[in-house]
Amino acid sequence: MVQDVLLHINGAWRPAAAGKTLDVINPATEEVIAKLSRAGIEDLDEALAAAAAGFTVWRKISAYERAKIMRKAAELIRERKADIARLMTQEQGKPVAEAAIEIAGSADVIDWFAEEGRRAYGRLIPGRAPGVFQMSTREPIGVVAGFTPWNFPMSQAVRKVSAALAAGCSFILKGPEETPASCAELVRAFVDAGLPAGVLNLVFGVPSEISEYLIPHPVVRKISFTGSTAVGKHLAAMAGAHMKRATMELGGHAPALVFNDADLDTAVKTLAGAKFRNAGQVCIAPTRFLVQNEVYAPFLEKFTAAAKAIKLGNGLEPGTTMGPLANSRRVAAMESFVADAVQKGANIATGGKRHGNAGYFFEPTILTDIPANARVLHEEPFGPLALLMPFGQLDDAITESNRLEYGLAAYAFTRSAATAAAVGAGIESGMVTINHQGLALPETPFGGVKDSGYGSEGGAEGLEPYMVTKYISQANL
Repeated sequence: MVQDVLLHINGAWRPAAAGKTLDVINPATEEVIAKLSRAGIEDLDEALAAAAAGFTVWRKISAYERAKIMRKAAELIRERKADIARLMTQEQGKPVAEAAIEIAGSADVIDWFAEEGRRAYGRLIPGRAPGVFQMSTREPIGVVAGFTPWNFPMSQAVRKVSAALAAGCSFILKGPEETPASCAELVRAFVDAGLPAGVLNLVFGVPSEISEYLIPHPVVRKISFTGSTAVGKHLAAMAGAHMKRATMELGGHAPALVFNDADLDTAVKTLAGAKFRNAGQVCIAPTRFLVQNEVYAPFLEKFTAAAKAIKLGNGLEPGTTMGPLANSRRVAAMESFVADAVQKGANIATGGKRHGNAGYFFEPTILTDIPANARVLHEEPFGPLALLMPFGQLDDAITESNRLEYGLAAYAFTRSAATAAAVGAGIESGMVTINHQGLALPETPFGGVKDSGYGSEGGAEGLEPYMVTKYISQANL
């Protein structure tokens, strides 16, 4: 059972000062399953003061000691994985097996950054005169405000929090209001591991109210946001107006290129898993399936069979392989995309409609013969919609891949080393994975280009946004 979710400020779990709450709804049943504390300005002011004080403490703790606390938090998450997975499934909808994978991966992210923080090296620069020592050092940037979405309640937050803590920063996390409980369990693990009070604070509320208060505030030195491109542009502009560093992980519309020489069974299995995982509510999910003419028909047949084999249902029920969408807005969006495409001439190979009378379920859907003016070819669907299109030559596929202003992820399947190299070089995307699903590992960079944002949240690159470079030149007298 999901418990009411509280704020965590200055080392204490507590309700909002004004006593306001929001409902948490199970998307599989549409039932209210918990109440969420809704922060107001008084709560935000306390979180800001706590984070400022927490930073003065945390930055002085050595990277080695910080790593010990972080690794303990990772172990606590692993120990609690089964319980947290059930919470996540009830509030978010994904099958409990997918939730467990997300939680285990989140623990791995913490471990990675715990170790990476111990290797935040500076350098010595040869002086031009005898007795001159020139040093480049790296220091934590300060208090960070992070804003995370509902589709991956723990793994989206953990990348930001872990990198910031490893660098020596303190953090105010604005978690997702629709999926708060599992995000709160991430914070609880850090607290139980011994994180000092004020270093990590958790708030929920009206997103615009919180962002418009935290981002301009002088205590906050950096922001990190994951969400839609439209909201990301607004927050980035606000951060820029106040000279705040920002990391933006925004929307995507990933192309998936399948060439004539591809292993079709591998391509179908990998791409179906990537497309329909979390009901397609994944920023890196493949959406535009560009299949070379000679293998288009067999790929469509195999991919349609894979979609039809998906078992749609409550994520807590055994055998479920795809859960509901997160809310009623997503169902309405899918219906609108499909209706628009069909009205303009597209065909439905499978799916295309809401499933059942309760819950926010929508069938795995494949569209073909999609006209160029269909909205779904231009806007991120963020749901279980796969758009299949044939292509002739490599250049045609590259041109279509780069047509949109999105540039987060791309997929390709080919046995040709030359084709693979051309795809890797030619596609305008922050991440490209060829012949397998190789994205979002703790040790690899994660981020996009163009309207998909800027900055990386994984690998060695993920630590950089939370640190500043200081140059020190000293002459011996």
